[in-house]
Amino acid sequence: MDFRFSEEQEQFRDTVRRFARSELAPYYREGDHTKAFPHRQLAAMAELGLTGLRIPEAWGGSLQPCLVSGIAAEEVARADFNCGYFVEQNAFLGELLWRFGSPQLQERYLPGMANGSLVMGIALTEPAVGSDAANLTTRAVREGDVYVLSGEKTSVSFAGAMDACVVFAKTDPRAGARGISAFVVRSEWDGVRRTVLPSIGSKCLLRGTLVLDGVRVPRDHLIGEEGKGFYMIMSGFDYARALIALMCIGCAMQSLEETMQYVKERHAFGRPIAKFEGVQFPIAEDYTLLEAARLLSYRCLWLKDEGLPHTKEASMCKWWAPKLAVEVIHHCLLLHGHYGYVEDMPFDQRLRDVMGLEIGDGTAQIQKIVVARELLGREFLPYR
Repeated sequence: MDFRFSEEQEQFRDTVRRFARSELAPYYREGDHTKAFPHRQLAAMAELGLTGLRIPEAWGGSLQPCLVSGIAAEEVARADFNCGYFVEQNAFLGELLWRFGSPQLQERYLPGMANGSLVMGIALTEPAVGSDAANLTTRAVREGDVYVLSGEKTSVSFAGAMDACVVFAKTDPRAGARGISAFVVRSEWDGVRRTVLPSIGSKCLLRGTLVLDGVRVPRDHLIGEEGKGFYMIMSGFDYARALIALMCIGCAMQSLEETMQYVKERHAFGRPIAKFEGVQFPIAEDYTLLEAARLLSYRCLWLKDEGLPHTKEASMCKWWAPKLAVEVIHHCLLLHGHYGYVEDMPFDQRLRDVMGLEIGDGTAQIQKIVVARELLGREFLPYR
C-alpha cells in the first residue's frame, strides 16, 4: 500500500495551494457580505484548469484521475470554501455529460463549463421531496420532439447565476426510480423562473428555487436514455460525496493550522497557551480525526479511479466529514477566545458555510442508511 501522492500530484497540490492563497482567499469574506456570485474567482480557477478536471481534452478539459479533483477541492476550500463548489459541481456534472450526454450536448455545454464561461447547476431536491429522490413530482411529458417540464426544485446551488441546469424529472410517474430522466434546461427559456433563498451560509452561491412552468425542452437535451436519470445521479453522488468531504476537511484543517499558530503566540499565566494540556488535547484529537477522514476520502476516490465499488465509502465520507469539520471549526473559534467571536475572523463564516453540507447532497441520516444497506443487505432497509 502506498499512501503517497505522486510527484506530479504533489506539484499540482502546491500549485493549487499557492494560487488559492493569492487569488481566492482575499475575497472569501467579501462574498459573505456582498452576496455577489464569484465570477472573478471562477474565471481564475478556469484559467488554471480547475473547472475542467473531469472534462475530456476534446472539450477543453484535461480529464484527470478523480484523485486529482479531490486534491483541487481540498486546496481550494482551504482558501475559499465556496469556490470548492466549482471543482465539485463541474467534476460531477462534467462527468455526467461526457459519459451519458449526446455529442451535441457535449459540444454545446462542456467547453463553456471547462473555460468557466458557463455556470451549470443541478436541480434534484424538491420542496416536498428531499431525501426521497425516487419520488420526484416534477414531470416531463413527451410531445413529439420536445419534453414539457413542470414542477418546482429547491436548494439549487448557483440558482441565481446559472446559465443552465441539469434537471431530474419523472417521464414515467408509475415507475418509481426507473421513471426518472435527466435534462439540460437553459435558464433563459420560457417558463423558467428562479428565486434566490436568503441562506445563512454560502451566500455568494445564490442558492434558491427553480420553477418549471410548461418548459419546452428539445429532445436532444435529454441526457442518456429515458428512465436512466436515477442511476446516473446516484453514481455521480458517490463521487461528489468524497469531493464534498475533502472540501470540508480542507476548510477545517486550515482553521486548525491557524489556531495552532495562534495558541503558540497567545500568552496566559506567563506562558504560551499552547503549553496547556487543555489546549493541546483538543488540537491533537481534531488533527487525528481530520487525518482519518481525509484518508477515507482519498481512498474512496482511489476506488473510483480503479473502477471498484465505493458507495459505502462515499456515504461514510459524506455523513462524517461535514459534521467533523463543523466541530473542529467550532473548537478553533473557542480556542481563540473572545477574539474568535468577532466578525473579522473567518470562523463564523466557515461554520455557516460548512454546515450547509451537513444537509446538501444527502443528509447524515440518509448516508447512514446507505452504509447500513451495504453492510447488512438490502433486505434490512428501514423503508421496505
